[in-house]
Amino acid sequence: MLMLSRRLLMPLSVAVAVAAATTVPAATAVPVPTPVAGSAVVADIDPVTFAAEPAAPAAPAALAEPAASAEPVASEADVVHRGHVAFWGDQLEIRLRTANRGPADVSASTVRLRFSEPLAVRQQLPAGCLWGGRAAVLCETGALTKDGPARRTALDLRLAGRPAEVVVRVDTVWSGGARDADSGNDTHTVLAPSTGDPYAF
Repeated sequence: MLMLSRRLLMPLSVAVAVAAATTVPAATAVPVPTPVAGSAVVADIDPVTFAAEPAAPAAPAALAEPAASAEPVASEADVVHRGHVAFWGDQLEIRLRTANRGPADVSASTVRLRFSEPLAVRQQLPAGCLWGGRAAVLCETGALTKDGPARRTALDLRLAGRPAEVVVRVDTVWSGGARDADSGNDTHTVLAPSTGDPYAF
């Protein structure tokens, strides 16, 4: 019985090899009856039997979990742009302050400025700004903490021509994924005549 237990614990290939090499001593050999003519041959039956293993208990039904929301709820913030526009000749001066009134912080933000007249091609934009077309500029305003200090952006641009007036549109194109319930204070349209006077927004 001990030999049988060890064989059951062996890998199948090793157990077969051990069984083939095992020799039963003659003294313990079990005599095999010689079949008699006309009698039925008794099949060799393994005397070792194994008790059937008890059936594993059924796993309890999984508790129903509430369905997950299809989309995560976006945080809410209130990005605000304030500043002024001054225009004379072909010169356009824009001073911008961007802040966040919360309730959540904003990890990153970008403001877009669009103009009714095309900008001169040969001019350099300030650091953190890039072209959005012949008549648009985008500037990163960075991370904005709730009720934290405003980020300042200064642009001194040249128009391609010398119109009598220019319209400047200011809006937010990225606020770190936060939802802005009040877009009225970060979207502005400013008409600036060519007088050099600052027009606030």
